[in-house]
Amino acid sequence: MRTSIATIAYVILCALAARSAPFPQSPSSQSTLLQSPASKPPDLTAAKLIFESHCALCHGIDGGGGRGPSLRRPKLARAANDEALKSLIEDGIPPEMPEAWFLSKEEIAGLAAYVRGLGNVLPETLPGDPARGRAIYERSGCSACHVLDGEGFGYGPELTDVGARRSSAGLRETLQNPAKTIPGNFLLLAITTGSGQTVRGIRLNEDTFSIQLRDQQGRFYSFRKSELRDVKKLRGESPMPAYGSALSSAELDDLINFLASQRGKP
Repeated sequence: MRTSIATIAYVILCALAARSAPFPQSPSSQSTLLQSPASKPPDLTAAKLIFESHCALCHGIDGGGGRGPSLRRPKLARAANDEALKSLIEDGIPPEMPEAWFLSKEEIAGLAAYVRGLGNVLPETLPGDPARGRAIYERSGCSACHVLDGEGFGYGPELTDVGARRSSAGLRETLQNPAKTIPGNFLLLAITTGSGQTVRGIRLNEDTFSIQLRDQQGRFYSFRKSELRDVKKLRGESPMPAYGSALSSAELDDLINFLASQRGKP
């Protein structure tokens, strides 16, 4: 009797152990479990379409820069690593770069990988001579509006690292037609005060009640809007002259070569 009871108990324990044991898995099902969504390679084809639809307007269709900086470089100033780049894409840089609230985490990761890939380019070989280009820069009076290595006036954008921010094609387009590549936050103003004085300069700040600007001589102005006779916002206008007709083709190559070599501190 005791033997029968022991046998029955043994059978029950074996059945319970078999029920709790995991079922054997086929190799294909095991690989499916191991391949989590995080380990999937980014869809670069989809990322390229996203970039062309939402990023190329400012950064250029090839990432070479335009209104926004060039992305065709191994190190990005505002994104030291991949996580920083994904956060930058997701949160944006108000007000210049909008946040990507409409993209999923997977799409943001793919777009970040695509942008990183844009930096894997060989150095561009340019025509022209940078030494001659520097001479053209100096004789053309560019330092009257631009700062380069701490020298000049800051009426226009700083050029110390312009070669890292702009492609040679972007530099050429700006030199030939400055109004086409005006940065998004740049606005030229023509203000008429209550006394009839006219002040022309670039906008530094503006709110509901006041506006601040700086003229080409570096003088700063702040006005209450209620005291002004007229405020003209000269959208699409640039104080920079077009050099396409002022310089020969060879001189333009020299100047572009010089500007492209300005890449800031390593």
